[in-house]
Amino acid sequence: MQQDHTEEFIPYIVEARPDTGLYNAKFGIWLFLASEVMLFGSLFSAYILLRVGSFSWPVQSEIQNVLIGAINSVVLLTSSIFFIQAWVALKADDIPKYKRFMALVITFAFIFLILKGVEYYQHFSHGEFPKTSVFLGLYFLMTGLHALHIIGGILVNIYYIGPGMYLRSINKQWFINRVEVAGLYWHFVDLVWIFLFSTLYLL
Repeated sequence: MQQDHTEEFIPYIVEARPDTGLYNAKFGIWLFLASEVMLFGSLFSAYILLRVGSFSWPVQSEIQNVLIGAINSVVLLTSSIFFIQAWVALKADDIPKYKRFMALVITFAFIFLILKGVEYYQHFSHGEFPKTSVFLGLYFLMTGLHALHIIGGILVNIYYIGPGMYLRSINKQWFINRVEVAGLYWHFVDLVWIFLFSTLYLL
């Protein structure tokens, strides 16, 4: 009865909308990710304009810890694979496996943040702060904003292996859809990091 009541007052939580071909949550996340593309796109555009217009620009690979950045890239890519495995396990109704893979996603996210903290510490210990140069200002702004997105993803993922599991008892497919949407967000955060690493470490 609770499932029918929910679907009656919140349509398209499971079935796709006829006008978009998407259920509500997926439609919403694509709109949200579109706004995120504009946000990070504006920052990348600012980076390009400031670099092209600068009389001098540091050799980024000489002041960045490329090794840690590369390791963090592998960490996030691996976490995305774990998320896919978690979603597949959830669809197969294997909850213990789902929780194990989600726990790995969260663990790898924390590893990413720890390594990013090590990088920040290295910069600060060498007297390199956002005010030191235009490049460092952009670096701390863009990677700091990305780290906030990682933290947000961690909180959502913890919710979906903890208190959010109650949604599954209401409607299994509704819960699966919610986790899929969280996965789309996580893959986006992963993709943004690949662009950040390529732009801020290797160029």
